[in-house]
Amino acid sequence: MKLYAYCLCAELDAFDNSVPGVSEAAVRVLKIEDISVLVSDCEAVPVTQENTLAHAAVVRAVFTRTTPVPFRFGTLATEQQLRSFITTNKRALANKLAHLRGCVEMDLKTTWQSSNPSPNKPNPAAGPGTAFLLEKRRELVGDDQALAERAELSTFFRTELGSLIKDEKIGLPSEKTTVTKVYHLVESARIKEYRARVEELRAQRPELQLDLSGPWPPYSFANIELEFGSQFGVS
Repeated sequence: MKLYAYCLCAELDAFDNSVPGVSEAAVRVLKIEDISVLVSDCEAVPVTQENTLAHAAVVRAVFTRTTPVPFRFGTLATEQQLRSFITTNKRALANKLAHLRGCVEMDLKTTWQSSNPSPNKPNPAAGPGTAFLLEKRRELVGDDQALAERAELSTFFRTELGSLIKDEKIGLPSEKTTVTKVYHLVESARIKEYRARVEELRAQRPELQLDLSGPWPPYSFANIELEFGSQFGVS
């Protein structure tokens, strides 16, 4: 029998069965070492909206009691595989749980119109070789610009939000209209301060559009990569 894994957490001995899991399966707590794993007995997981929402609902239910470290949707394993994984990675997982304890994820979608000139577009009259080289140049310049803009945003947020953020993940912006997703790990006790500071930044930087959402379980900071990749997945 395989198990569907939702998340890891500490200090959780039981789960409220009023929240069903994927495919309406019951959810239970599997204790391994000092870590609790939320699982359901499940051989296959169809990729449906209902199952995606069920996975999120279970993690969210844990989130009301403690800080979960979510697995990716579709993670299947045997109990022995889970035990082996947790035993082998016990120290790293303990450090991850400690890093996330008492924290939430806040998501910022940041948008501004890029002031940098667009890379040269390929000339329709150029030969195939020239067109290929121009396209490669455009891609490289665009990538460099995106990396520079991401670095600028990271510096800006770390300077302006300072100690309000415990950790940060930031994506790459698009080319013309810069849309960058920024994920901040924030202590639960400081959510109100964080929201207020983001409101101040909106007033200070009107050229930036800051769309804030959260608090969420710390999906972007989980980074759980299970072994035995060929034995995990969805159907």
